[in-house]
Amino acid sequence: MVVLATKVTVHGEARRRALDGLRSLVEDAIGDLEVEYEIGVRHDEFPTVTITGEDEVVARNVLREGWGEVAEGFDEGESYVGTLESWSEDGFVLDSGTEIEIPADELGLGPGSPERLVERFGLVQHMPMRFVWGDPPRLADEERDRLFEWTRGTGRVNVNNATRGQVRATVNRAGHARDIVTVERLGLLEQSVICREGTDPPGLLAAIGEHLPSELRCVIPQS
Repeated sequence: MVVLATKVTVHGEARRRALDGLRSLVEDAIGDLEVEYEIGVRHDEFPTVTITGEDEVVARNVLREGWGEVAEGFDEGESYVGTLESWSEDGFVLDSGTEIEIPADELGLGPGSPERLVERFGLVQHMPMRFVWGDPPRLADEERDRLFEWTRGTGRVNVNNATRGQVRATVNRAGHARDIVTVERLGLLEQSVICREGTDPPGLLAAIGEHLPSELRCVIPQS
C-alpha cells in the first residue's frame, strides 16, 4: 500500500469528485502495468492505493515519485513530503502522518516572519511541501528552490479545496482563459494558476475568488 502525500479535505459530492479525479490520475500513471489497485482514504485524510499484481513494485514506485509518500518512519538527512497544516511566529507545521514542526530559522526562505513568508510565496493550507528530517527538521533545498522560482516567474494564484478541473472551469467562466498559461497541480486539491506575462495576479484572484470556496493567495513577481 502507498499512502499518497496529499489530502482529501472535502466532503459530500466534492469528495466524490475528488476521488473520481484521483482514480483517473492513478489509472493514467499505472494503468498500463500488470496490477490491480484499490483507492481508499485514511482517518487522517491521506488517500491510500493498495496495489497487487506482477508489476506492483514498479507501480508503487511510480506513485511515490509522482505524489510523494507518507512514510512510516524518518531517517536522519532524508527527504520526505508533508502537507502544510498551520503556521505561526514559531514556524511551519507539516503533516506527514505525524506533525513535523519546522522552526522559523530552518525555513530558509529569506527575511520575514513565517506569516509573511506564507503571503510572499502564496502558500495555502494542505499544499504538499518537501522537508528533510533532522533535529530540527528543515525545508528541503528543492522546496526552497521551487518557491523562489515562483517569485521569479510571471505570477501565480494558488488555490486549495478545488480540483484542477474546477479551477480551470472557474478561470474560463470568469473570462480569463487568455490571461493564464496553465493550472499546475500542486496536490489533489491544491492548484497553482500560472499567469501570463502582463496579467495582474491580485486582479485574477479577485475575479475567480468569489466562485471558489477556497483559500487563495497570490505570488507577486519580484523585480
